[in-house]
Amino acid sequence: MPAARESLLDAAYKALARRPWSAVRMVDVAAAAGVSRQTLYNEFGSKEGLARALVRREADGYLTGIERALTTHGDARERLTATAEWTASTARENALVRAMLTGCWSERLPSPTLTAVPSSSAVPAQRRADGPLPSPGDFVALVRDRAVTVLSGPGTPKPETAELARSCELVVRLALSCVAAPPGEGGVADLVRSALPRQLTP
Repeated sequence: MPAARESLLDAAYKALARRPWSAVRMVDVAAAAGVSRQTLYNEFGSKEGLARALVRREADGYLTGIERALTTHGDARERLTATAEWTASTARENALVRAMLTGCWSERLPSPTLTAVPSSSAVPAQRRADGPLPSPGDFVALVRDRAVTVLSGPGTPKPETAELARSCELVVRLALSCVAAPPGEGGVADLVRSALPRQLTP
């Protein structure tokens, strides 16, 4: 029941914006989504299951945005700049993404364990949510590796690929530093452009 699941996740996200996770009630989430409480439990199993699914969805949304940034028009520097801007802006606007990227979970947020939990769910999306969740280090590696895959051409020499990987990781870590300490005038884009070499290979 994908439509009901998305409606429930939307309702949980909106509830979290208004009150701490500890005060979010399953019955209220179900009512806001216009479904029965039984449907909510069928989809997620428990409040912890709902939290894991919400975190997984926000992680997936962040990574989808990374894909878009990396496939925008422009050279490698501009694509990496777009990646850094997406990271900083999404973390600024989405408390769950900020917590996932930094590892700093406030008491207002759900804080599911990053390791997999036993799952008896018949819902494939919930079984995936019950699997391991990415740590801040995992996100750095995921974004770096995806950037290298998109930006390097076939047959790129290993030294050039290694240099590109270093540049990509630098950009991710620079963006994360901007999440913790927002930059001044010029923002993350100016920082990234000044940190990257003028000509990125490939």
